[in-house]
Amino acid sequence: MLNIRITPTQNKKEKPDQTKLGFGRYFTDHMFLMDYNEGQGWHDARIVPFGNLSLSPATMVFHYAQEMFEGMKAYLSPEGKILLFRPDMNAKRLNRTNQRMIIPELPEKDFVDAVKAIVKYDSDWIPTAPGTSLYIRPFIIATDPFLGVHPSESYLFAIILSPVGAYYASGINPVKIFVEKHYTRAVRGGTGYAKVGGNYASSLIGQQKAEEMGYAQVLWLDGIEHKYIDEVGAMNVFFVVDGEVLTPSLDEGSILPGVTRDSCIHLLKSWGYKVTERKISLEEIVRANEEGRLDEAFGTGTAAVISPIGELNDDGNKMILNEGKIGPISQKLYDSLTAIQWGRAEGPEGWSVIVD
Repeated sequence: MLNIRITPTQNKKEKPDQTKLGFGRYFTDHMFLMDYNEGQGWHDARIVPFGNLSLSPATMVFHYAQEMFEGMKAYLSPEGKILLFRPDMNAKRLNRTNQRMIIPELPEKDFVDAVKAIVKYDSDWIPTAPGTSLYIRPFIIATDPFLGVHPSESYLFAIILSPVGAYYASGINPVKIFVEKHYTRAVRGGTGYAKVGGNYASSLIGQQKAEEMGYAQVLWLDGIEHKYIDEVGAMNVFFVVDGEVLTPSLDEGSILPGVTRDSCIHLLKSWGYKVTERKISLEEIVRANEEGRLDEAFGTGTAAVISPIGELNDDGNKMILNEGKIGPISQKLYDSLTAIQWGRAEGPEGWSVIVD
């Protein structure tokens, strides 16, 4: 059990209008911090007032991007219980990322205990309006003040919280996606499977290009042949072809193993759908659409849960999916996952974890 020191804020903030939360714009009164020093390990767990961090301009994270982050949510059930969704999956993924980034492992139980502690302490910030939740952003940064390219000997683990509404302004309505064929998000042997800021920084130029063309997100292709589908924006992607659900496999190491992705695969199989994880070429999807066999497509992720795809633009070839409407599988997954997350339905054992 973590021994957490608590320093309450003396200046509580006014809470935002729950109907205008957006995503990631507001932050709660407190944050969780814990330090790591070589030879001492992780220590000094504390909850302190939310505020700026004081770091040397030479801090290694600024220069060599040795960092990682996670994304998860806390939900309020109809009975008033605070629920986390599969936090053990985030804990495991955090340490896979840490291994790739040469960041010291954080005990999974300590991670979950830290998340529970800060969420419980700022539980009055969990919004109650329909479709809202408390977004949880754990992250670790290298803190050595040294300009040398090698792993840091000190780190800061932090958790900040943000009350949020829908990730997309359109909510569950289908989004338009632009197929990016010039820029690359990740490659085999790189950091695509890890949750690091560099993956997102390298995707910004493609995202900006898509937005300028009136598209919500980018469909990323593999970084070697620009032929096979990787992800859509910051989400995993699924296609329904002839009733079979297809999603890119994780074998190449360029795709993030999403918690929502794994949950969707589990639910779909339990409902009797055939789910196949394999390499999927863009050409295959284009051909399936031309032949009328592409039933629907959707992205999955913590922020948006399920994001139906209404249009794919492949070099001007605009493919309208399911008449631009949300498909039945996308709808069923969204309804089922959100019901489990908000405690309105019972999910598989261990998926809902109560914060008490």
